[in-house]
Amino acid sequence: MAAKLSVEELQNLLDAEFPRTFHRDGGYVIEEVWLGGSRVRKHFDKASLRPGGTIAGTTLMALTDIAMYVAILATIGWKPLTVTTNLNINFLRKPEPRDLLGEARLLKLGKRLVVGDIAIRTDGQDELVAHATSTYSIPANR
Repeated sequence: MAAKLSVEELQNLLDAEFPRTFHRDGGYVIEEVWLGGSRVRKHFDKASLRPGGTIAGTTLMALTDIAMYVAILATIGWKPLTVTTNLNINFLRKPEPRDLLGEARLLKLGKRLVVGDIAIRTDGQDELVAHATSTYSIPANR
C-alpha cells in the first residue's frame, strides 16, 4: 500500500504550515516516504557544529523529530496537530561534518498514539550516529 501523502504533497503542506522549519532552503529535504516510514536529509551547515568539530546533538534531535513527523503524516494523512509526547535518543558516535540522513519507521500505529524508531546516519556511512524512539499523539477526529 502506498503512503497517503507523497513527498511533494508533504513538502508543500509543511512549507505552508511551518515556513520557518520546512522552507525549501531550510536544510531539510524529504527524500522518500512510504506507508509506515520516511527518509529525511539534513544538509550540512557549519552552524550545526559544536566545539570539537562534531554536529550538535540538537541538530540530530531535530532531524529525529522531523523524520518521525513526516513518516506519521505520510501514513495517516494531513493531521498537523499530531505532536511529540516522548523522544528518547542515544548518541552512538561522533557524526562527521556532512549531510545527515534520518530514517523513521513506525512500530505501532494506534488510534491516538504512534510509536516509532529513527536511525540517523552520516551520508555515505552504514554505521548509526544516533538511534531514537519516539511517541506521538494523534488528535481525535472532531
